[in-house]
Amino acid sequence: GSFQGKTFLVTGGGGFLGAALVKALLTRGAQVRSLSRSQYQELAELGVEQFAHDIGTSEAVPEEAMHGVAGVFHTAAYVKMWGEYERFQATNIEGTRKLLAAARKASVGRFVFTSSPSVIASGHSLCGVNESTPYPEHYEAFYPETKAAAEQLVLCEQQEELATCSLRPHLIFGPGDTNLTETVLAKARNGALRRIGGGGNLVDFSFIEDCVEAHLLAMHALEANSESRGRAFFISQGDPYPLWQWIDKVLEYHGIPRITRSVPYPLARGVATVCEFLSKVFPVLGEPRFTRFLVDEMFTDHYFDISAAREVLGYKPRYTVEEALSRTFEVKDSSHRDAMTGAQQVCSAP
Repeated sequence: GSFQGKTFLVTGGGGFLGAALVKALLTRGAQVRSLSRSQYQELAELGVEQFAHDIGTSEAVPEEAMHGVAGVFHTAAYVKMWGEYERFQATNIEGTRKLLAAARKASVGRFVFTSSPSVIASGHSLCGVNESTPYPEHYEAFYPETKAAAEQLVLCEQQEELATCSLRPHLIFGPGDTNLTETVLAKARNGALRRIGGGGNLVDFSFIEDCVEAHLLAMHALEANSESRGRAFFISQGDPYPLWQWIDKVLEYHGIPRITRSVPYPLARGVATVCEFLSKVFPVLGEPRFTRFLVDEMFTDHYFDISAAREVLGYKPRYTVEEALSRTFEVKDSSHRDAMTGAQQVCSAP
């Protein structure tokens, strides 16, 4: 295949998506290197060559990390709802710029960037939109703003020199997910979860297995299909699903009662505005409990047309959201459940 015997670099190899990608590459006979802020026991046991390197703070990417690499999967990012702009800029924009420069210098042929559909989030509902939707004039949060800037850097590369594309998977979850599922559970346990508005808003999800497959297909397409180059692609299950129903199911699988309380959207947005203001004025308060970006994401519809990924990359999601939920949470016996918790602890470092 197009991976056998070749070397690939995965940034953020210790993360949820990064680690899943590393394993998939290894099963396809590739040599894998990981570039992450720390070393991971799990990756060491798999025989992955690791480079402990923070793309946000270091001057340049170590040359030996890029040497002889056929392609880069850039999944590492600074993902937070809140924080100083400089942190987001350093990792998401400047880190990406350094990686692209290092890839060019080492004559790496291909570069797949993991972006986010939030790069086009405008606070309004997005129903079945495709990649022609423009970036908004204004962003409510630094994460989508800096991811959009990074995506533009990636897509502006001279494609003859370095073939690039950007994937926009939405709400990735699956076994071992330490981000989305854990956040929902933590907020529910401390009583901070409220439905916003009627709760019928439809959103897209990405199941980890299909999301990894999309990344591998994208890397292959950069070599095999010039139509894929310099383009962004939405990735999801292609199965818009009510967000609050998904949240209720996750809670149910964990024995937590469903969310019954709801807050009208204008009130939630007002509260978020006040929370953000207080966190700005009094940094000692830490992150605001609600942000406007989060409120918008939890209230609006956001699902996307994935036909470009289907046609150009050959992407075919294998699971519906219902099937993905049961694959993730219906753990049949306790020994497997223990293994899962172990895997979660391994993957939970940033």
